[in-house]
Amino acid sequence: MERNNLYPVFLKTSNLHVLIIGGGNVAEEKLTFLTKSSPDATVTMVSPMFREATVALAATYQVELITDVYNETYLKGKHIVIATTDMPEVNVQVYEDCRRLDKLVNVADNPPYCDFYMGGIVTKGNVKIAISTNGKSPTTAKRLRQFFEEVIPEDISKMVQNLNDYRKTIKGDFEVKVDKMNEITQKLVEKI
Repeated sequence: MERNNLYPVFLKTSNLHVLIIGGGNVAEEKLTFLTKSSPDATVTMVSPMFREATVALAATYQVELITDVYNETYLKGKHIVIATTDMPEVNVQVYEDCRRLDKLVNVADNPPYCDFYMGGIVTKGNVKIAISTNGKSPTTAKRLRQFFEEVIPEDISKMVQNLNDYRKTIKGDFEVKVDKMNEITQKLVEKI
């Protein structure tokens, strides 16, 4: 059976600079999901044209729009790059430039040219769940995201905060704290 070997991470996008190459529908979709999950993300977009809705979205967040064609100089100072153009040769060039310069890169809808995937994300206060289908089925990730958005209560952050407050009161070493936290949270996973 095939297995998903991706390692999930949660990036502090306010500390990183994201570059999106492209200004069409896919670029707008990537920007929408990025800013929805990380409204404080620092983003630059480079494209010869931008959709009207992209311009409006960019004005709401920390997004710099540069009207130009891609060239390697735009990679300087960027940590993460997302290529979304409708020109495969440009996307491959972005990938090759990023590999040479040790930049993390995602070429939209082209898994062999991706260091990472932008999966489905559910956010409820301090709780964030990332969903990956290993790049095989974005629709499945979308449906799982919708499911979790429905079943996870809006006030789950209260539980997280209460457990955090309680954890701070526990005396003892790390193992004692883990045992105590496991004991009080066991009811969350018990079948009724």
